[in-house]
Amino acid sequence: MATITEFRDRRDALSAQRSSGVARVSYDGKTVDYRSVAEIDRGIEALDREIASAEGRRMVRQVRITTFKGL
Repeated sequence: MATITEFRDRRDALSAQRSSGVARVSYDGKTVDYRSVAEIDRGIEALDREIASAEGRRMVRQVRITTFKGL
């Protein structure tokens, strides 16, 4: 299993590639091609979950919905 440092390195590489607009990421001699920005975002989210799990904490996501009639 990868260490927290390796997960963070992978996440940093993905974040840098996302902001540069390039869909190819290389780390530790491995290359991964992504098809879209959404796929890169899913990779970042997955790495965030792995980092949280390795640190012994849970990722908590909340969705709040507020509605009104506009009267």
